[in-house]
Amino acid sequence: MTVVTSQDGPITLIGIDRPERRNAVDGPTAAALAAAFRAFDADPDAGVAVLYGTGGTFCAGADLHAIGTAGGNRADPDGDGPMGPTRMRLSKPVIAAISGHAVAGGLELAIWADLRVADETAVFGVFCRRWGVPLIDGGTVRLPRLIGRSRAMDMILTGRPVDAAEAYEIGLANRLVPAGEALEAARELAASIAAFPRTCLVRDRASVLEQEGLDEPDALANEFRHGQVSLAVDALAGAARFASGAGRHGSFG
Repeated sequence: MTVVTSQDGPITLIGIDRPERRNAVDGPTAAALAAAFRAFDADPDAGVAVLYGTGGTFCAGADLHAIGTAGGNRADPDGDGPMGPTRMRLSKPVIAAISGHAVAGGLELAIWADLRVADETAVFGVFCRRWGVPLIDGGTVRLPRLIGRSRAMDMILTGRPVDAAEAYEIGLANRLVPAGEALEAARELAASIAAFPRTCLVRDRASVLEQEGLDEPDALANEFRHGQVSLAVDALAGAARFASGAGRHGSFG
């Protein structure tokens, strides 16, 4: 089994477990990752997923040893991406917990997630530049949307390593924590997000994702449609809690 999953209340933990390959993803592992995230998205009790790698490495990309074999990554225009879930748009958030290398396809998995918690050992990079292996799991699309075209072009053209401090500085990492603490910090962040009223959370998230490619009037209209659902489901109960004294003075308890 190269993908391990576990449940911690509303948090689903999904781990790539190929430490002997620095968690490089081959075809079967990609399929297992896609299946794990489909199961997470379909589970009504699951609120937030955390994606991580075992053994101190997030993911070294596609397993180049498997290319040209029966265990190679699929490279078809339809269906799942070569790295598994990278073509999915889930209805719930995913946090990547990053220790060690998140490079090539591993970088693409990391930027597919909604948020990235990196520890001080984290290294990001388009290391596949050295071998002529292209970014086909969203790297050329999501990276510039996250950090801007200029910085993304620097990473994509040079293939240089970006350490944790720089990743945090440019917005590639959302949180920076001490070495060895990425997974626990990601779990804590996931728990805090999962505690919020879920309908409003997922509807606001959907509006952010869907506004890309829309002009402003259409994006605002789409936001309003999502907001109407949230108002009907979450807002009355939330207003009542506020009126009773909860959440005052910026408290999120």
